[in-house]
Amino acid sequence: MNARSRWGRRVVAPMAALALLAQPLVASGTEALLAENLLSYNKPTTTSSVEDETTVGGLAVDGDIATRWASAEGVDPQWIAVDLGGPAVVSRVKLAWEAAYATDYQVQVSADGKAWQDAKKVTGGDGGTDEITGLAVSARYVRVLGTKRGSVYGYSLYELEVYGSRTGGGDIEPPTAPAGLRSPSSTSDSIALAWDPARDNVGVTGYEILRNGNVVGTATTPSYTDTGLVSATSFTYAVRARDAAGNLSAQSAAIQASTQQGGNPGGTVIVVAGDIASPDLPETHRNTAKLVEGIKPQYVLTVGDNQYHNGTIAEYRAHYDKTWGKFKAITKPSPGNHEWYDKLNGYKQYFGAAATPQGKPYYSYDIGDFHFVALDTEPIAKGTSSKSEQLAWLKQDLAANKKACVIGYGHHPRFNSGKYGDDKTMTEVWNEFVKARADVVFSGHDHHYERLKPLNSSGKVDEANGVRSAIVGIGGDNLYTQIKKREGVEQAFAKHGVMKLVLSGKTYSWEIVGVGGTLLDKAGPYTCR
Repeated sequence: MNARSRWGRRVVAPMAALALLAQPLVASGTEALLAENLLSYNKPTTTSSVEDETTVGGLAVDGDIATRWASAEGVDPQWIAVDLGGPAVVSRVKLAWEAAYATDYQVQVSADGKAWQDAKKVTGGDGGTDEITGLAVSARYVRVLGTKRGSVYGYSLYELEVYGSRTGGGDIEPPTAPAGLRSPSSTSDSIALAWDPARDNVGVTGYEILRNGNVVGTATTPSYTDTGLVSATSFTYAVRARDAAGNLSAQSAAIQASTQQGGNPGGTVIVVAGDIASPDLPETHRNTAKLVEGIKPQYVLTVGDNQYHNGTIAEYRAHYDKTWGKFKAITKPSPGNHEWYDKLNGYKQYFGAAATPQGKPYYSYDIGDFHFVALDTEPIAKGTSSKSEQLAWLKQDLAANKKACVIGYGHHPRFNSGKYGDDKTMTEVWNEFVKARADVVFSGHDHHYERLKPLNSSGKVDEANGVRSAIVGIGGDNLYTQIKKREGVEQAFAKHGVMKLVLSGKTYSWEIVGVGGTLLDKAGPYTCR
């Protein structure tokens, strides 16, 4: 977060040449002040990109300072545009930036949404709230084009407000709210919706469908099928109508609808994720915690870096506890390198006996036909004095196991297509899992998701003797987009979410659930060896 509060206000004067572009001009003085209205509220938006479906463009014009639009991270330029619904004279634009602000950007205007001209160029912005006054320029469309980021993230606006006056009259009456919203059917990954048509003085042109409060699709008829959803999960839906002028109706009454159970009915459901609670991104781990609530797992496994930046007890209480802390009683954690910044003191104090159930921060346990091994990989990666002790324990534990299936998890991945690449310090750990014919190993550390085929000790695909693995460092901290796929990668991407792992007898499968409940990846079912 930049040092300046987002509530700070900075007035930006228009460029001198603007008066030559503005036709017609708003009347000056008291007459202009009285004519000024908020023109952008709930009007249609378009964007260059979104971070995920909880940060879509419409959230920047909804009048709610708690919601926001956010672009994809780490890419320039990015933009958000709003259709005012008809010709207008724009007098001022107010921007409430989130921590991911623009230092350089342009406010642009257009009559048709295609040809744009600069109304104001800003350089050296410092976030907070920018108020650009004295514009007096004709436009139907207004766009904010970010060209230089003030952070490593993307661009994000809590609110984009466009003020001025409509010209030439036009339709300003919104449609009625749609009624009778219902769900006629569903599958394991889709929900069908239908509703009664809305009415309008001119004519309804379409509908917006909201899932869990976020717009996820549009329709021109009173029906819609929401697809790509995670199985056995409930969602809240509402619908609103638009007319040709962009006027938006009130929302329909909300309903709840659920997807059907997937391939393993009655199985044990487990959530897996790591790299979770960052003080800089409270909204993100709040969103992933909501996913866990919707999944309703029997267990939660963490693959390290549960709490940034130093894993202190104060940080755990201020951040992790307020979101993922709801699942503390069912959590079987493992620590990451950030927990070690506090020498595991905060980690052990927060999780209590669950942090060291067998006297050490590494341990094992059984669920049905599965033997789970939770590792503390930082001492192994750093080669500290406790490395040999943990490796000896791992070898003995795997040798003593009587279960048909073996799953390991810890922070550092052995094989990795992300920012940190393959980690040779984890070779001995990986080799023990290979010798034991383990089924799968989960890890974090790199902030992306990656699913790999079974790999042997040399990192080569070996379906008969290798171990399957997945990186699930997508629980809430900033994502790493530097992914260069190595041998054996089946899927890889940088999106926030969690893994829904399902155990059924001697088989296992998983779904990667993105923020908002979308299905990002599906794996299995696999049969244990």
